[in-house]
Amino acid sequence: MKRQAKDVISNKTPNEHFMNRMVRYLLIGFYAILLTGCTVGPNFKRPVPPEVSGYTPTPLTINLASSPTTLGEAQNILKGKPLTKYWWQALDNQELNRLIQDALEHNPTLAAAEATLRQAQELYAAQAGSTLYPQLSGNLGAQRQRFNPGALGQAGEAREFSLYNASVGVRYTFDLAGGNRRALEALAARSDYQQIQLEGARLTLAANIVTTAITQASLKRQIEITKNILKSQENQQELTRERIRLGHGELVDELALQTQLEQTRATLPLLRNQLQQNEHLLAVLVGKAPGKSFLPSFSLGDFDLPSELPLLVPSELVRARPDILGAEALLHAANAEYGVAISKLYPQLNLSADLGTQALTTGALFGPGSAVWSLVGQLTQPLFNPGLPAEKRAALAAFDAAAANYQSVVLEALRNVADVLGTLDNDSKRLQALSAADFASEKSLDSIQRRYGLGAASFYDLLSAQQQRLQTELDLTDGQAKRLVNTVAFYQAMGGGLFEVTRSAGGVSGPQGAKRMASR
Repeated sequence: MKRQAKDVISNKTPNEHFMNRMVRYLLIGFYAILLTGCTVGPNFKRPVPPEVSGYTPTPLTINLASSPTTLGEAQNILKGKPLTKYWWQALDNQELNRLIQDALEHNPTLAAAEATLRQAQELYAAQAGSTLYPQLSGNLGAQRQRFNPGALGQAGEAREFSLYNASVGVRYTFDLAGGNRRALEALAARSDYQQIQLEGARLTLAANIVTTAITQASLKRQIEITKNILKSQENQQELTRERIRLGHGELVDELALQTQLEQTRATLPLLRNQLQQNEHLLAVLVGKAPGKSFLPSFSLGDFDLPSELPLLVPSELVRARPDILGAEALLHAANAEYGVAISKLYPQLNLSADLGTQALTTGALFGPGSAVWSLVGQLTQPLFNPGLPAEKRAALAAFDAAAANYQSVVLEALRNVADVLGTLDNDSKRLQALSAADFASEKSLDSIQRRYGLGAASFYDLLSAQQQRLQTELDLTDGQAKRLVNTVAFYQAMGGGLFEVTRSAGGVSGPQGAKRMASR
């Protein structure tokens, strides 16, 4: 009597009290399983950085000589100095800085990479929403039925009635083996990969713009010098014709000069074509159509050669380069997907509960005695499914492939840095030699001009000295441009300062650890 009185006072039916207890028990069981759940498969650990301390078998040249008359003072390679994210500002060109900023905001390739990153992030959110939390759904229905007692061998007339119901259902799959958590871990790693790809695309875009601007400046200077060489050769040809007319020369001399002149003339269309294509490329990199862009014009004198080049040691390089970090993210994803494959061999527990009301009339739908409920639990254990072990082995093979790919990317990165360092060293020596040749040709031209003014040298000698001087200027222009371009390649090889370098060595998961798990 007390129990019934209590139910009346609280306005709850016995069914509702029972349902409340079941919900409490369900929640207690839910949290208990969460606390006791495990995650199968090997936990990911970052690969150990390379043990090598340098990039080349011979000692590295840390002082790269330059010529004060060309690009500035010497470059110094400094170990341990952090690399700034806006490395292109070291070239001290404001027009270039504005151009890169504009490109980072309007380049369509970056827009596509950003959209791909958002897609990866939303896929993670979708998977998390459908696996981490119970799924709650509502149902409201009505049906009209006709019941015929004769179908059951009973007497009586057929009756028609309406049935109304409203319910709320809760369904949840307990992650006993951690398969859902491993799947989320894999999606998170792939989202990291897309983030790294975006940063890598930004680095590549900035490097391409700087390289294109330097190349533009070099081509303009080459065209200018080639025109001067062509003019000098034309003057030399006219002088030779006059000597032939006076009987002091032969036709073969004029033909040789004509051949040289036309060869020089043929280089101009090629250089102009390269310059036009360069300008078109620069417009597209900035995100503009070539026919509607008004871009700045650059010259080699607009760029300063950075005096300091921050060098990361190999153990730091693997934490800074986008290609290596991207391969590491894919390795992490493969490791997590291997755990997903293992989890499918373990039992799976699915629980569902429905609480609602059912009545023959809408007026009594939420009245006393109309409550209905159900609670279903299902534990499934694969007993015979030959495909699951094969899926596990396939996931392990994918992990091994990702591990091998990571090692390959690291080796290629080390080779890239070694190539760039060697190129910078050779560039500095070549530029020194070209600067010396340019200085010598300038002095030689000055001497010939003085001698020509005194009548001690012919006009033919003067033209030859002028052409030699122009040719050394042409070679020097090429050397300056390559020195700048390879400096850009150095910044790109160091990762462009996009990621913070961590000095911890970390551990390694490795194929060996995964194979030990596979044997269990």
